[in-house]
Amino acid sequence: MQQSQEPPNFWEVLGGQPEEILKHVPEDFTPVRPKLYKVGLGLGYLELPQINYKLSVEHKDKVKLDKLPELRLLQTLLDTKGVYILDCLSDVFIWIGRKSPRLVRAAALKLGQEVCTMLHRPKHATVTRNLEGTECQVFKSKFQNWDDVLKVDYTRAAESVEQQQGLQGKVKKDAEKKDEMKADLTALFLPRQPPMVLTEAEQMMEEWNEDLDGMEGFVLEGKKFARLPEEEFGHFHTQDCYVFLCRYWVPVEYDDEDKEKKERHGHHGGEEEEEERVEEDFQCVVYFWQGRQASNMGWLTFTFSLQKKFESLFPGKLEVVRMTQQQENLKFLSHFKRKFIVHKGKRKQKVDAAQPSLYHIRTNGSALCTRTIQIGTDSSNLNSEFCFILKVPFESTDNQGIVYTWVGRAADPDEAKLAEDIMNCLFDDTYSKQVINEGEEPENFFWVGIGCQKVYDEDADYMKYARLFRCSNEKGYFAVSEKCSDFCQDDLADDDIMLLDNGQEVYMWVGTQTSQVEIKLSLKACQVYIQHIRSKESETPRKLRLVRKGNEPHCFTRCFHGWGAFKTPPA
Repeated sequence: MQQSQEPPNFWEVLGGQPEEILKHVPEDFTPVRPKLYKVGLGLGYLELPQINYKLSVEHKDKVKLDKLPELRLLQTLLDTKGVYILDCLSDVFIWIGRKSPRLVRAAALKLGQEVCTMLHRPKHATVTRNLEGTECQVFKSKFQNWDDVLKVDYTRAAESVEQQQGLQGKVKKDAEKKDEMKADLTALFLPRQPPMVLTEAEQMMEEWNEDLDGMEGFVLEGKKFARLPEEEFGHFHTQDCYVFLCRYWVPVEYDDEDKEKKERHGHHGGEEEEEERVEEDFQCVVYFWQGRQASNMGWLTFTFSLQKKFESLFPGKLEVVRMTQQQENLKFLSHFKRKFIVHKGKRKQKVDAAQPSLYHIRTNGSALCTRTIQIGTDSSNLNSEFCFILKVPFESTDNQGIVYTWVGRAADPDEAKLAEDIMNCLFDDTYSKQVINEGEEPENFFWVGIGCQKVYDEDADYMKYARLFRCSNEKGYFAVSEKCSDFCQDDLADDDIMLLDNGQEVYMWVGTQTSQVEIKLSLKACQVYIQHIRSKESETPRKLRLVRKGNEPHCFTRCFHGWGAFKTPPA
């Protein structure tokens, strides 16, 4: 359209028609200096520090004062793990890094609106959301030499791309590193990780427990950590955070001179000295464990309280290991000797004590990875190859209730014995306890307690085949990697594509934050994997199935121990 021919709604959008349209920009006009803020979470509050980019290290020469202020903004100030607010008076931009936390994103959108209301602004002022990689042109124009990541044509060789003139930025770097311009599918062709032999796992447990000199437990209660009674070691809750301080002996390594002296002088009178020397060598490891439904505030509380205390007590001898439920460190698991029990809810909330509860005992690839997890009390969750523990409380008698250890007809005998031990750990003598085999369930209590008798799986062949692969291009090129056999639901990364093989189907699981490029390349990877399996295991050809997050079928979910609702991001 031409000047003076504007429709009425044109001026409405801009806040009204001006009385006079200037012929040129006044000579004394100075543009508003854009202000860049980083959104952060403090302890119970939001932080919004302004980033001073006036004298950025990127400028080798001295910055001239008359330099246009917007040209001092540099793309390198933006971190992919952060969220930023760029305030340009009439335009407020929220820039969201691809690896930024959901909580910070939500906070930024709220802050963007508040920033707009704090100062006097034109009527046409807007708040614009920009996701990393999809920035609008107006936002990019505020930065000096904004470097766009160009689309890469995967059908062309690195040599032909390199021959083009005028390559800049990321494309030039990629061309220089042509060895990295590839798709790494190696993991798809490697054999499945074999299960660890029971004797080998038991030996590892024994060695790790021999090294353990002592263990103290703490649990988060309110805003501080309280000491955990020793009888509760091995009991964890999905909404709680725990800390275990473990002290390990470190074997003393003697050099050759020490050995010669000992051989020359024998062991007379040297035993006390040796004991003293061994006593001085130890290491402390702090294991922080977070349940699936626990808040991240537990970790923040730990780092500002207990961790500081431990570091002052054991300077230079402390290691901190952070773990989430079902992604535990193997050495940590070994200290509970296969009696690792995960309950639903919070430790001190006994609201469901009057309701029946069901626990599933399962070993993932190694006896070290044995867990007993509380699942939905429903008979469709039973399986003939596993052991389950069912608690049925009584309403009004001296005994609190009856507890059954249900042993599937195809269950491992060692696991059946372990299940009985776990039942005795879980419940005291106020409960009546009974071990029953599949098919011998008492109608009046067992089936009534579990709801009713439904159809359930009679085999777990998928345990022999189950493999989980992750497809991602975060390394700068497309790569497939395999999760170990002890995978869990939380390994399904929302910003990646996951491949699950259960022996009959290969499921391509698509998260909610994946790119179209990842989807296309992952589909190719699925086809390559199915073709490879067909040549290796012709008797069990796989079918390809597409699964979207939240719509997983039973044949998919049963490959994961204790499958439940997905974690929801904090509001």
